Amino acid sequence: MAKRWTLLTVMVTGGLLATVTPAVASPGTLNTTGIPDRYAGQELAWHQCTAEEVPDQPEAAKLLECATFATPRDWERPDERQDLTIAISRLRSTGETTASVLTNPGGPGGPGRSLPASLSKQAKLREHQEIIGIDTRGTGSSTNISCGGSGSAAEAHDPRDRDPRNLDLLMDAMEFSTKTCRRVSGELGRFVDTFHNTKDLDLLRVLLGREKINWIGYSAGTWLGAHYAQRFPDRVGRFVLDSAVEFTSTWEKSFDWQPIGYERRWRQDFLPWAASHDDRYRLGATGEEVRQTFENVRYALTRNPVEVGGQKIGPVELDSRFIGLLKSKLAFPALADFLVQLRTLTGDAPEQAKARARAAAAPAEPDPTDTMLAVLTAVRCNDSPMTRDRQSVIRHSQRFLDQGKLLSGGFWMYLQNCVFWEGQPRPLPTLDGKGVPPVLIVQSVNDPATPIEGARRAHAAFANSRLLTVTGEGDHGIYGYGNAAVDRIVDAYLVDGVVPDDQSVPGVPPPGPA
Repeated sequence: MAKRWTLLTVMVTGGLLATVTPAVASPGTLNTTGIPDRYAGQELAWHQCTAEEVPDQPEAAKLLECATFATPRDWERPDERQDLTIAISRLRSTGETTASVLTNPGGPGGPGRSLPASLSKQAKLREHQEIIGIDTRGTGSSTNISCGGSGSAAEAHDPRDRDPRNLDLLMDAMEFSTKTCRRVSGELGRFVDTFHNTKDLDLLRVLLGREKINWIGYSAGTWLGAHYAQRFPDRVGRFVLDSAVEFTSTWEKSFDWQPIGYERRWRQDFLPWAASHDDRYRLGATGEEVRQTFENVRYALTRNPVEVGGQKIGPVELDSRFIGLLKSKLAFPALADFLVQLRTLTGDAPEQAKARARAAAAPAEPDPTDTMLAVLTAVRCNDSPMTRDRQSVIRHSQRFLDQGKLLSGGFWMYLQNCVFWEGQPRPLPTLDGKGVPPVLIVQSVNDPATPIEGARRAHAAFANSRLLTVTGEGDHGIYGYGNAAVDRIVDAYLVDGVVPDDQSVPGVPPPGPA
């Protein structure tokens, strides 16, 4: 499967040839972006990772090496010597290492130290490239910020309950949580943003000994990758932006696409799939019947929440489970089973059947960590302006519900907390792609979290980008997750430098119910 790559011979098949990155840059060519010697002169002390260093995926530790480095808290005042720690990992190449590909799982704020382990079977990529994972500032095993445990306050209020008193309580809870995030994170909270993340990445490039870096960023990692590319175009090797936000715009506009995307994924992918397996689930023989079953269960949970796997499940928890797991078709069977169990627990089944359903229920998905919520809030609020206020958030969410975007139209409100953030965002740079080498956007047509409308707009606005569209597919995160056609095109770009034309490839069918 793997094909040996050299810097002198690259076969070009139906595309442009990306700039070839030298395997080892001379020391004098590395630090050309003004990094103080105190930071640029650090050495990375790589060691075998421990499970404690990758707590989100402890089993990944045996595959990875770990290290840390110091970075300025404030890159505009690096002489203040108030340093942060950035935690990184490395999945070694299987042959001679000629390049480093940095990765990011999204969020913003998802811990990324364990991510390289999920790409361990990408044989062609790994033959000559080391894969680097990063816990960006504020999260994971890097220097943290926090919301002080206040993040779940708003979730006590169902956003589909449009009683003005309930909506006021929901917005009050969001305000409390957001201001608590800002207060508990202290001064560091001001410096958790994309500008500082891109500077941290450029320092890491120097510490890795690379004149240029490659990049695989998923979801919000497409925003970070595109901003790095625009800020340091001469340091860009081959950048893959997988499941793209509208990175040429604002966070506000990017997240505004989600109600459209989730409703499409729900109605076009999951509901027909569940109906096609009615002999197994008995949720309904048509997509609309399955949707009505969901709505009936949801209504019952508004009256009487139930306990599943030690967690109270009400309407908000039900929505959260589906919104979180609809991103992967592999979760469809678990979601259908979960709905069956909830229907049993909330219906008129005998108590013995309810007891069996409680015992069989899978443990609830863990909520996002306090640290990730803090970073998700800080990056979005520090990066770009919020044009709404408290009342316009309520009105806008009502429009989504009136349009029939029931699954996430109310849930969207939780992502509008920047209306309560104290402090002005840093002016956004213009992201037009001018001067940036070709970047490759990978996008499924029914992606719920980063809908294709935003990706298409980013592609149109970012010069020299290419769009690989995956049809018949709605997964969020494509490369390295089982689509051989996508992997071939992305590997040809990342490894051989073959820049594809805009094109479409088919997705992978969903699994059966087993």
